[in-house]
Amino acid sequence: MEALAARLSQLDSQVEGAIRVVMFYDTLMRRRVDLPALARASASLAECVAGLRLHGTGRVIRFAPDGREAPAPPSPASTTTPITLDEEEIGTVWLERSGAPGSLDPLLLDRLAIAAAAVVERYGPARTTMADPALVELAISSDSDEAARARALRLLGFAADLPVRVVAVRSPLPLDRVGTLLCPSRPVKAAPLADVGIILATTVDQDRIPAGVRAGIGAAESPDRSWREARTALRFTTSRRPVLHYAGLGALALLAQVPEDAARDNADVAAMARVAGDPGDLETLETYCAAGSLRRAADLLHLHHSSVARRLEQIGKTLDLDLTDPTGLMRARLALTAWQLLND
Repeated sequence: MEALAARLSQLDSQVEGAIRVVMFYDTLMRRRVDLPALARASASLAECVAGLRLHGTGRVIRFAPDGREAPAPPSPASTTTPITLDEEEIGTVWLERSGAPGSLDPLLLDRLAIAAAAVVERYGPARTTMADPALVELAISSDSDEAARARALRLLGFAADLPVRVVAVRSPLPLDRVGTLLCPSRPVKAAPLADVGIILATTVDQDRIPAGVRAGIGAAESPDRSWREARTALRFTTSRRPVLHYAGLGALALLAQVPEDAARDNADVAAMARVAGDPGDLETLETYCAAGSLRRAADLLHLHHSSVARRLEQIGKTLDLDLTDPTGLMRARLALTAWQLLND
């Protein structure tokens, strides 16, 4: 490889040089080299320090043109290219050239990134987060037998002795990013299923869920039951409670089993639909139901408690309920929750 790199460095023809670069990396891939060998050969070919980093593990590999590991700290990269696998960016490759970038540097880095992705896929030091939706669905489907489920989980990278937590999410952020945050130590897999994203992980750190993401977390050990629980918990999330554990719902989870027609025909729920016509009234009622007290609700809404009291009095008239009475407040909470489930 060193001899080939030396010959390539002397080529004058741009086209021939490009072809030789492609052939160089094809040879490396056929030889099934590992990441250090790939970086070392690239540095020799480029005649400058070459480096790569895997996001999942934080591993950084840098080699100098003479074949030795490059000392820290690294020089500023002259050219960089992302490493992508299964449409997910899993790392970066770069050259640390002191002068202007070479004309073949973009092609060299492109081939280096492709080769690095192939090595990662082969040896799996940093598996991607995104998974085949069909395989994920097989793992969580109630129609799958245990043998098929176990095989699907094994193919997804989960060991038989590890627990698998299931999270249902709605997120404006890419699922792979949310999954990596939830379970930074991995293994973790994510896939879109209809309008809901699903994340399978060995551990779930809910404190790392970013703002704007809603998540329901299942509690059951079986992935199929945990998925149903996670999906149910997701339906109960609100802007004020964006993350919910199914186990924390308790008896409220029973509301998810009420037929929609029965819920819609209920007088309290029908009245709640009228309250929801005014976003301000709806926010006031949601805050009051969550806070449990007038003054606490006023603090959360940044309003004077007398203003909140007047709003609640008007809302109570619309609902035909006394919101200061425990029974009236309980009915309002149930009606609000049922209305939110209908409009999920």
